[in-house]
Amino acid sequence: MADIEYSDQGTRHRNSTGTRVLGWIAMVIAATCLLPMMAVVLAAVTGGTDTVSHLLSTVLPRYATTTLILVLLVAAGTFCIGVGAAWLVTMTRFPGARVMEIALVLPLAFPAYVLAYAYTFVLDHPGIVQSTLRDVMGWGPRDYWFPEVRSTEGAAVMLILVLYPYVYLLARAAFLQQSATAFLAARSLGSNPFVAFWKVSLPMARPAIAGGVLLAVMETIADFGTVAYFGVQTFATGIYTSWFTMADRAAAAQLALCLLGAALMLAVAERTQRGKSKYHQAGRRHAALPSAQLRGFAAFGAFVLCAIPVVLGFALPVFILFQMGLESEQNLLSRRYIGFIQNSLTLASIAAVVTVCAAICVGFFQRLKPGRQSMSAVYISRLGYAVPGGVIAVGLMVPFANFDNLLDGWMRASFGVSTGLLVTGSIWLLVAAYMVRFLSAALSAYEGGQSMVHPNMDAAARSLGKTPMGTLRRVHLPILTPSLLTALLIVFVDVMKELPATLIMRPFNYDTLAVQAFRLASDERLEGAAVPSLVILAVGLLPVILICRQVGRGH
Repeated sequence: MADIEYSDQGTRHRNSTGTRVLGWIAMVIAATCLLPMMAVVLAAVTGGTDTVSHLLSTVLPRYATTTLILVLLVAAGTFCIGVGAAWLVTMTRFPGARVMEIALVLPLAFPAYVLAYAYTFVLDHPGIVQSTLRDVMGWGPRDYWFPEVRSTEGAAVMLILVLYPYVYLLARAAFLQQSATAFLAARSLGSNPFVAFWKVSLPMARPAIAGGVLLAVMETIADFGTVAYFGVQTFATGIYTSWFTMADRAAAAQLALCLLGAALMLAVAERTQRGKSKYHQAGRRHAALPSAQLRGFAAFGAFVLCAIPVVLGFALPVFILFQMGLESEQNLLSRRYIGFIQNSLTLASIAAVVTVCAAICVGFFQRLKPGRQSMSAVYISRLGYAVPGGVIAVGLMVPFANFDNLLDGWMRASFGVSTGLLVTGSIWLLVAAYMVRFLSAALSAYEGGQSMVHPNMDAAARSLGKTPMGTLRRVHLPILTPSLLTALLIVFVDVMKELPATLIMRPFNYDTLAVQAFRLASDERLEGAAVPSLVILAVGLLPVILICRQVGRGH
């Protein structure tokens, strides 16, 4: 009995130690996610009022107005296209509907700035469209009006075409999960299908639709590549300009604080509306919503309406980029491009592994020890999805640059040795920024898989003498493998596409495919920018293919 008691005490001690260590790791991860936001607030507050006054009298009203216009346009556009397409493929049947329900997801693979490069090449003044118009009509450069692609409206169109799948996926899932009971009751009271949809189905799907629109809006305020290339002055471009062109860190921090406040307000709004909006199925038995068979002109119109965003958001840009790439002098097999590819793959691979490991630590700690501490760690870890990459970059660069300067000064004074930029000059701070930005996506995938692990499995593993870490390794991870692979892939692709944080934080002479594409496009070498853009697109198709498979299975 003494031996058994000693063994039980040893097991309890190991369990307690493992849980405590895991708790410390989760707290460190949460603190890392909170650090850039706190650093931005501190840098903005201590930056002095002169910079604030200058910003208020010069650029801040323009940044705020342009950002607001862009947000409103993208919100309206993604709502109309996403909800309309979801309603057509869910509530109607027409030739090609099964193809369209999957193809409508494909534009999600495109970064908005890549779409901007493709359409500028075709629609700008020297592009093939305007050149052909001038040749055919005999017009001079000022004899006609043509929509300006490099404008706020043009940037909004690019963002709408790549962000509407967020609304489409969530709206379609909400429609598929609805029972037909309420819809049929409205039909029996004399409402036509459109009125029944508008008054019954759409309100019931409102939480999901609002969540999708808010995701699109948060991606809009975080976008840098599209607005910078089009010359649209928003908070995102202002942060980059203040940091690099004006070398004014206080101004960059204060602009970042404005953007951070807007992003957090949107995140709180999304959480609030999702938490308060609750709908229950009318009736005990679930019945799928009835689909109307369309024929003739109505079927053709439905197909065309669904095909337009697919053609404009995926098929046409891919064709344009291939044509641009064939005309360029860029060689993917050259040593320089192999270096870009290696840098991109290295950063994406390391960031994906670090982020998924962080998600496992935070998520498993919440399962082991549910309570205020673990819930706080999870909530703080999720804040990164609402924080633009430029804000995270400024928030991490400011404190660690000060740390590097203080350490270098102390080493020079004490030992006559210069340490240089130990932290800010390495890729590890950039990896930390990626982890903060994309930890929420990895955590969502991990928690989705963890819901499949019944608590009785934990109890059974404990009864067999397994420690918490042993339970994670032998029970959880084998079951969670598909979810973890999905999380790895999502973070990998997001890092490949990420631009503002990479531009600000990358080590000297350490460029990625996204940076190379942006640099070439900024120099108006659009044909050259097409080559790295196509590689980014090819990688971005991987998670979209997975999503399309899930869409097909869901049907």
